[in-house]
Amino acid sequence: MADPASYRPQTGEIPTNPGVYRFRDPHGRVIYVGKAKNLRSRLNSYFANPAGLLPKTHAMVHTASSVEWTVVGSELESLQLEYTWIKEFKPRFNVVFRDDKTYPYLAVTMGEKLPRVQVMRGERRKGTRYFGPYTAGAIRETMDTLLRVFPVRSCSPGVLKRAQASGRPCLLGYIDKCSAPCVGRVTPEEHRALAEDFCAFMGGEAKRFISRLEKEMAAAVAELDYERAARLRDDIVALRKVFERNAVVLAEDTDADVFALYEDELEAAVQVFHVRGGRVRGQRGWVVEKVEDSTTPDLVEHLLQQVYGEDGDTQGRLPREVLVPVEPSNAAELAVWLGGLRGAKVDIRVPQRGDKAALMSTVRENAEHALKLHKTRRAGDLTVRSQALQELQEALELPVPLLRIECYDVSHVQGTNVVASMVVVEDGLPKKSDYRKFSITGAAATDDTAAMHDVLTRRFRHYLLDKTAQVEASDLGTVTAKPAGSADAPVEDTTTPAPRAKFAYPPNLVVVDGGKPQVNAAARALAGLGVDDVYVVGLAKRLEEVWLPDSDFPVILPRSSQGLYMLQRIRDEAHRFAISFHRQKRGKAMTVSVLDGVPGLGDSKRKALLAHFGSAKKIKAASIDELTAAKGIGPSLAAAIVTHFSSNGAGSESADAMPAINMTTGEVLET
Repeated sequence: MADPASYRPQTGEIPTNPGVYRFRDPHGRVIYVGKAKNLRSRLNSYFANPAGLLPKTHAMVHTASSVEWTVVGSELESLQLEYTWIKEFKPRFNVVFRDDKTYPYLAVTMGEKLPRVQVMRGERRKGTRYFGPYTAGAIRETMDTLLRVFPVRSCSPGVLKRAQASGRPCLLGYIDKCSAPCVGRVTPEEHRALAEDFCAFMGGEAKRFISRLEKEMAAAVAELDYERAARLRDDIVALRKVFERNAVVLAEDTDADVFALYEDELEAAVQVFHVRGGRVRGQRGWVVEKVEDSTTPDLVEHLLQQVYGEDGDTQGRLPREVLVPVEPSNAAELAVWLGGLRGAKVDIRVPQRGDKAALMSTVRENAEHALKLHKTRRAGDLTVRSQALQELQEALELPVPLLRIECYDVSHVQGTNVVASMVVVEDGLPKKSDYRKFSITGAAATDDTAAMHDVLTRRFRHYLLDKTAQVEASDLGTVTAKPAGSADAPVEDTTTPAPRAKFAYPPNLVVVDGGKPQVNAAARALAGLGVDDVYVVGLAKRLEEVWLPDSDFPVILPRSSQGLYMLQRIRDEAHRFAISFHRQKRGKAMTVSVLDGVPGLGDSKRKALLAHFGSAKKIKAASIDELTAAKGIGPSLAAAIVTHFSSNGAGSESADAMPAINMTTGEVLET
C-alpha cells in the first residue's frame, strides 16, 4: 500500500476555489472522484491524519498514488462535473453512484391535467420538464422554498384522489404550500399558470418574479402591512438563493473541445475540456516550452495540429466545434483540414459571451493554476533540489558541490539596446537580492560572444576588487594584543557596519545561455582575469545540450534528469530577467522629446512646463520671464532652456513639430 505522504501536494499548491478532485492508483486509473467548496480544505483532510480516517477512506488514500483537481466556477458546477466523471470513470471507491441511480432532478409533470412538482430519478418521461440535477438535500430545500411562492401540487395521485373524494385538502393545502386544486380553490387553468410560472423561474427568468415580489413588498409596506412585507422579504431572499445558473452544462446538442492557454515569456500551459452532449466528459493538460518570437495564434495552430494530427484516428471523436482563446494562424485552412479528418464540417470559434465564454474562462483558470503548479513543483521540493545538484555535479565531473550557481543571458533586438542579466541560485533556490543587470555598449555590443565576454569580465573584475578590499581591511584590523587597561590598547569599533561587498562571493558554477561560442568566450574572460576556481558550462536552447569549454562534443543529460530541469529553470529565469530589462531600456530609448536635451530639466519639471504652456512649441517661443512663471522653473533653468533652443536653431524647428511619442505603444506623451 502507498504512503499518502509520498504524493501529498503542498498546501500552498492547492487552490481554495470550488472544484472536483480525482485520486488515481499507480496504473493511472481513477479510483475516487469527489467535489468540494474549498479544494484546499477538503484535500488536506485526507492527509492530515490518515490513521483517523474511516475504513473506506483509509483504504482509498493508501491505494492511490496521486491526486489531481479541476477548478470550477461554483458549487453547482462542481456537482455537475463530479456526476459526469463518476459515470465516465466508474471509480471503485465511489460506491454511492456506481449503480443505475442518478442525481435527483426537480420535475414538473406538465403532461397531466393538474401538473405536479416532484423529485425524480432515472429515465426521462414525455411531457415532464426537468431541472437540475441537485444533491438530495438541496433539491428538497429548493422545492420547499419555491412552493411558498408557487404553490403547485406536489402530492401523489393517491392523496389527490382521496382529497377530491373527501372534499378536504391535504396538510400542504392547509399551510398554503399548495393551491389545493383538488377541492376547487383554484381552477385547473389557474393551477397550470402557477406551474408554468414555476417552470419559467427555474428556466432562468428569476428577475421577473423577484421584481414582482419586491413591488408587492413595497406595496405592503405602504399599507403598513409589515407582517406580509416580512414574509415577502423572506421569499425574495429565498428565491435569490435558489436561482444559480449552471455554466458547465451547455445546451444538450453541444459537442465541442474548449481550449485555453496561460503563458509567460518562456512556457505555456494548455488545458482542454471535452464537452459532449452538453457535459464535460474529459480534461487534458500540457505545459510546453515556447519557441522564441512565437505568437499566441501560432501556438494555438500548433496545438490543434498536435492534438488532432498526432493522436491517431480522429474520425468520430473530433467535435463539431473547437473553441479557442484566439483565432489561430491560417484558421480557414485549419478548419478545412479538421473537417477532412472528421468527415464533416468543423467550426473554429472564439467565444465572446454567454455560457461558452464562461466555460472558456473556467478552462483558462485551470491552465493558469497548472502553470503555477508546474513551476512550483520544479523548484520547491528539497529532495528534488538536492538530487538535481548531485546529478549536475556528477554529470559535469566537478570536484566541488554546487552551492552557488550564476547564470548569464544576453538580450537585444538586432544588436540594439544590448543588455545582459545575472541570476543567482544558492542551494537550488533563487537569491534575488544578488541578481544584477548589465548595459552593454561599444564594441562589446557587436555580437553575443563579445557581450558575454564583456559581462563576465566586468562581474569578476568587481569580485577581484571586492576580494582585495576585504583583504586590506582585514590587514588593517589586525593588531597586537596588549594587556587590558593599557593606555595604548586599541579601541575596537563595534558600531560602524562593515561595507557590503556586492560581488564578494564567487560561484562554483557559471552557466551561460548558449552553445560552444558563448562558453568559450566566458572561459576566456575568466582566464584573462586569473580566475581558475570557477567552472563554466553552457546550455544550448535548441537541443538542451550542455557544453563545456574547449570541448568538441556536448554533454547530453537525460530528458527526465532533475539536473537538466534545474539548468533549464535557471536559464529561463536569466532569460526572463534579461528580457524585462531589455524592454525597459528599449521603452526609454523609444520615447522621444524635444525637451530631453535641456541640461537640468528633469521629468517633473518637464511635465510642469508642458502643463503650464501646453506644447513644446510654446515653450520654445517663451521668454525667460514667461518660463519662470511655470512651477519649479527658476531664472537659471529658464535661461538654460532659452539657450538650448536658440543654439539648436533650425534643427529644433523640425523637432518641435513632432510630439513626444512612446514608439513601443504609439502613445502621444507630449503635445
